[in-house]
Amino acid sequence: MLEALVFLTILLGFFGIILKKNLVMKIISMDVMSTGVIAYYVVFAAREGLFTPIVGDVSKGPYADPVPQAVILTAIVIGFSIQALMLVGVMKLAQNNPTLESNEIEKSNMP
Repeated sequence: MLEALVFLTILLGFFGIILKKNLVMKIISMDVMSTGVIAYYVVFAAREGLFTPIVGDVSKGPYADPVPQAVILTAIVIGFSIQALMLVGVMKLAQNNPTLESNEIEKSNMP
């Protein structure tokens, strides 16, 4: 059930990117889709009964691999920086155009 909700979040973001015409709404939809992909990865990789690999008095047994955690943290940081860069691009477009609707910007910039 949780996987279906996460997949629905990914689809919601995907269709938002395709169907919305406002550039800020496209950026928000991309962020929703990115969050869904990260949540899907976390749900898929979660396992019960694994120990955290920290040096100490823990008995030997199956432990959680820290590499997927590092990959997810990297994906979050990269997603945040891409979102910030896209918002700066939209701000630059807003200086030259009276609207942020993509089809209106395309019409005004046609030769």
